[in-house]
Amino acid sequence: MPDILSPRDILDRLVSFPTVSRDSNLELIDWVRNYLEGFGVSSDLVFDPTGRKAGLFAQIGPSVPGGIILSAHTDVVPVDGQEWASDPWTVTERGGKLYGRGTCDMKGFIAAVLANVPSIVEAKIARPVQIALTRDEEIGCLGAPPLIKEMQEALPPASAVIVGEPTMMTVVTGHKGTLGYQVHCRGHEVHSSILHTGVSAVMSAAQIIDWGNRMNNENFNSESSGYATMFDPPCTTVHAGLIEGGTAMNITARDCRFCIDFRFLPSESADSLDALFREFVAEVESACQKVRRNAWIRTEEIFRVPAMAPEPKGEAERLARALTGDNGTRAVSYATEGGQFQEAGNSVVVCGPGSIAQAHGADEFISSEQLEAGSRFVRRLVESLSKRGM
Repeated sequence: MPDILSPRDILDRLVSFPTVSRDSNLELIDWVRNYLEGFGVSSDLVFDPTGRKAGLFAQIGPSVPGGIILSAHTDVVPVDGQEWASDPWTVTERGGKLYGRGTCDMKGFIAAVLANVPSIVEAKIARPVQIALTRDEEIGCLGAPPLIKEMQEALPPASAVIVGEPTMMTVVTGHKGTLGYQVHCRGHEVHSSILHTGVSAVMSAAQIIDWGNRMNNENFNSESSGYATMFDPPCTTVHAGLIEGGTAMNITARDCRFCIDFRFLPSESADSLDALFREFVAEVESACQKVRRNAWIRTEEIFRVPAMAPEPKGEAERLARALTGDNGTRAVSYATEGGQFQEAGNSVVVCGPGSIAQAHGADEFISSEQLEAGSRFVRRLVESLSKRGM
């Protein structure tokens, strides 16, 4: 029997693997797989098309319906350009806070789950615990759908999914969806003094981005009601975060590339937003081609993550509230893999240790107290699944 590791011990190991989304996560996945095997738990891997990354799923307990999925992503955002007070790939404790990339988002939850594997194995649970660790969440939740598909084919259906994103161990029952694009505008270069005879790709891009500004203004000035009021902001938003293009100030730009994305309410349709966006892009392209036929605009959808809607009397919410004692009503404006689990037919909530306010920035941290709260949550789950607790 291998050594029993604490959540802190495991967090140290997990953070030491620099699983930035642009790089491989296989060292972490291999470590987790070996750790599980040490307690007699087999696991399956689901690789990405390159074979450089993988998700992992495992089941502990009887192979019967009604289990609980504990889900987390293994990838983290980069530390490039950030000023850290300590090594981001080594957990450093200061004042009861554990600093390191991914401590909060979301290796803290993984550590809490894995530290309880020995007790899950030993417990006489009547329903299984299923562990789901994904890849590429930070670049569009790309790894969850194939993992979910494989789990549904290989394992008995679960009754609830807990996605352990940082919520300070409160229960979140809904989140917005996201829809993102890369856009490439092609113009025609002429001297800017005769710009009417050319097409500026930069100015074409500006028209599309300004369409997003107008949509934001309209949505912010509309009255919100019902479930939408739980979100901050209580409406769908459009954002352009990256742009590059042009050659010189006095040349109409030949090329401009930018990224734009929507964060939409559960009550809205990604298909409808996609249609609106593509319709406006086509209008801008048509106007450009009236000046120069060789001008064009190409859009590539790079991610589409469904929103997660509240489930009246859902099993996941009932369970999470029973385990935490939290009866508040909450929704968040960021997206998680919860919407993808829900889209696949699962009952889902988001509930995990740490605060989203500490994620992604320099000196990311999770408090020791929150790490213990996450571990306590898993222990209570095991008790609720045990034959003694049924």
